Amino acid sequence: MAAENKMVSIYIMGKQYEVPYGVTIMKAMEYAGYRFIRGCGCRGGFCGACGTVYRKPDSFRLKVGLACATMVEDGMHLTQIPFYPANRASYKLEELSPSLGTLLQHYPEVTRCLGCNQCTRICPQELSVMDYIAAAQRGDIEKTAHQSFDCIMCGLCASRCPAEIVQYNVGILARRLYGRHIAPRAAHLAERVGEIKAGKFNDELSRLMQMSKEELQRRYEARDIEQ
Repeated sequence: MAAENKMVSIYIMGKQYEVPYGVTIMKAMEYAGYRFIRGCGCRGGFCGACGTVYRKPDSFRLKVGLACATMVEDGMHLTQIPFYPANRASYKLEELSPSLGTLLQHYPEVTRCLGCNQCTRICPQELSVMDYIAAAQRGDIEKTAHQSFDCIMCGLCASRCPAEIVQYNVGILARRLYGRHIAPRAAHLAERVGEIKAGKFNDELSRLMQMSKEELQRRYEARDIEQ
């Protein structure tokens, strides 16, 4: 059978389906008749909404990946985990200090890191997850924030962590602390907010609201894009 016509057998949440060879898990599920109400977003590996647990045939190992970026294999068993059930600390950001004590108070499990690097290996964004957890252990808020900046909060790192650290929640706390307490204030942002409050853009916004969908589309496509 030609590769473009080849079919493979997969199991979606325990039920067997025949799907085309060479497609992603997400496309295979849609081919099998599934309609995504949730667990589907950008379809490009960047939003983290389509976490999936799967096992390959004749393998003892459970694996995880994003359904939009992982290709199906014959005999694969899979189920989706669009939300990873992890603990998330509650806090009032303005009351926190950007310190090691704050990180440990809310996520003491960071001290349990074994240095196995499983979190880095599974990250679909190829972030150095173990490195930013090591920075968090040292109380280096700025480094933790910068190294975790592109995290898409998919939860795959936590699913592989033997120390049961919720790395992505540690990262977002560090980024919030950095943005609230460490990063210099953006003077141009305050200036622009002042202009908006003063009504500088009211006329332009009114004109935009009167435009047709087609005209708005043309203006959007012709906009200046920063390189």
